[in-house]
Amino acid sequence: MSKGLNGRQKAAILLIALGTEISASVFKHLKEEEIEQLTLEIASVRKVTNERRHEIFEEFYQMALAQDYINQGGIDYARDVLEKALGGQKAVEILNRITSSLAVRPFDFVRKTDPSQLLNLIQAEHPQTIALIMAYLDSEKAATIISALPQDRQAEVARRIAMMDRTSPEIIKEVERVLERKLSSLVPTEVTSAGGINSVVQVLNRVDRGTEKTIMETLEIQDPELAEEIKKLMFVFEDVVQLDDRSVQRILREIDSHDLGLALKGSSDEVTNKIMRNMSKRAAEMLKEDIDFMGPVRLRDVEEAQQRIVSNIRRLEEAGEIIIARGGADEIVV
Repeated sequence: MSKGLNGRQKAAILLIALGTEISASVFKHLKEEEIEQLTLEIASVRKVTNERRHEIFEEFYQMALAQDYINQGGIDYARDVLEKALGGQKAVEILNRITSSLAVRPFDFVRKTDPSQLLNLIQAEHPQTIALIMAYLDSEKAATIISALPQDRQAEVARRIAMMDRTSPEIIKEVERVLERKLSSLVPTEVTSAGGINSVVQVLNRVDRGTEKTIMETLEIQDPELAEEIKKLMFVFEDVVQLDDRSVQRILREIDSHDLGLALKGSSDEVTNKIMRNMSKRAAEMLKEDIDFMGPVRLRDVEEAQQRIVSNIRRLEEAGEIIIARGGADEIVV
């Protein structure tokens, strides 16, 4: 596939085909040296046939798909899925092409480990060690584990996840080595970033309300600024689509109409439709007219309006007037 071209040449052709706007967004995530090399390569590209462009798009798509499968469940999982979809030979070809640059996250080997088994292995570890491991797990599994920890350790682990930025490869290797001995597994390591406020928010959004309340109350005492930052991200405006219609209707009675119009200026069609479906026909028409009449608005104003609405939503939840489903499919309200 795309024979005769090296990786840099393929990347240059791909970026040309994607257009300047998308290419500029890609460049934001590259190092200065990589940008210079790709820019020179792009400048040297002459005519590219539609067939060659299609080949490169297809190769990029297959490699991205394989990497996504690897992130979901490891190399074995990716191989199984690709073999079922494309056949054994094609699957091997794709995995071989990305092996040299494969970025498998630390602790990938525990993805298939049962949460209760993993909890037994790590619950006696230092909170920093537990936080490091959970920062690299998917949020569902991390939420299950943090909910099962003793209450006096839940907030400490959550705080350490939130404060985490980059971890040295030596520490990651040592922690992995301990788990490897316990699980008799092997995993490649890499230097990468994990943790941070967004990471702990994803976990807290999936734990039960009691666990969340315990953690947040403790953090409000230990680190009020961090607690406030987490609160702002706990429920984002786009999550309105996850609420039941009755809750949306209750929320609409509390919201300033101007704030609602501003908030919807920066929202998806799915959110707008969810809101308008829970309004009378006349009210929905008036809201649409208000939005159209606003014209261009500042992004900061939109975000502030959305945050005021989110604050109202969280207040109503705390008062027990609406329910925000947490913990995934297992938490069903009847």
